[in-house]
Amino acid sequence: MDFDDAPDERAFRMEVRAWLDGNVAPEHRIRAGADDLFDMGSAEYAAACRAWQRRLFEAGYAGLTWPVDHGGRGASLAFQIIFNQEQGRFSLPIGLSMVSVGMVGPTLIVHGTKDQQDRHLRRILRGDEAWCQLFSEPGAGSDLPSLRTRAEADGDSFVVNGQKVWTSFAQHSDWAILLARTGPSGSGRAGITYFLCDMRSPGIEVSPLRQITGVAHFNEVFLTDVRIPAENVVGEVDDGWRVARTTLGSERATIAGTPKFRAVVDDLLALARRRGRAGDGVLRQELARAYTNARLLEFMGFRLQTALSQGRLPGPEASVLKLLLSRQHQLVGDLGVGIEGPAGTLWDETGGAVAEWQRRLCDQFLVRIGGGTDEVQRNAVAERALGLPRDPTSV
Repeated sequence: MDFDDAPDERAFRMEVRAWLDGNVAPEHRIRAGADDLFDMGSAEYAAACRAWQRRLFEAGYAGLTWPVDHGGRGASLAFQIIFNQEQGRFSLPIGLSMVSVGMVGPTLIVHGTKDQQDRHLRRILRGDEAWCQLFSEPGAGSDLPSLRTRAEADGDSFVVNGQKVWTSFAQHSDWAILLARTGPSGSGRAGITYFLCDMRSPGIEVSPLRQITGVAHFNEVFLTDVRIPAENVVGEVDDGWRVARTTLGSERATIAGTPKFRAVVDDLLALARRRGRAGDGVLRQELARAYTNARLLEFMGFRLQTALSQGRLPGPEASVLKLLLSRQHQLVGDLGVGIEGPAGTLWDETGGAVAEWQRRLCDQFLVRIGGGTDEVQRNAVAERALGLPRDPTSV
């Protein structure tokens, strides 16, 4: 593993660092509770995401790995990782773009028709189009191939009926990527088709889900006789699972590629000192574990970056990174509230310092479930890295 940037990577890192330092306000530097600068369910947050994405596009930092013909730089993934590392020093409105740029764009580049690419890719990069992901259902989350939303062919379109859930930013999205069953019931992965769905279509109802933190960036989405033109099928009918695997892989890499926990561990240490608990032997062990995990996340990122820099395809690193990131979210949330002692049971509705670690404690499940649960990631690592047999499945 190479811990040093190649010369061209080092030059790019310095370029990005200088641009970010000159274009991001000081209050957006990472600190405990920095994510609370934004209400991720609000229209203001969505507008901020679009505006930041437009700034990245105008500066030439949007879609670094995308082909030049589609507005990108045609750079290697190593450059995108470097950019994510530098951007990770700040708390920025990027949630809405993570789906659009991080998941939808790469899928259309690999599987989309020329017309689909021409219609959407540049608009995504500019922040003109925001996308959401209509995959999970009330009875099909971790076991996604058991989904029941149906799409029936009707002339030159499909009529879709069903329900989706845990859809991030659906209330602010222009378009969605949608999985629906086109094959017979019980056909499993072989009977799923991947669609591009205009969220302004008649028959779509979005119902926000307010989380324990008070934020509502997840949604339920109900689809009643929604018509989707046949030209919006990505790949082949009944072969959507192959396309979805590209999206899911991009999602895990996107989630895993933005760790910010070195700064969070520093904040945990400062909190322990303020509370007079820095000499507690048991607590010191937990703080050391948090620091060690943060460093492991960095080293796993270096491993992924090294493979990409040397032109090698990475193995199961994305799943391992995602799993480590989930564990770290759980640890720092539990630890921060634990350090506060009895005050950790309180919640400051004004958004003051008291609520910073409470929010982290409650928000851990967003990462532990989103992009594939911890259990799904463990299965991926077991099968792809350790060569263990697949779990029995009914589909």
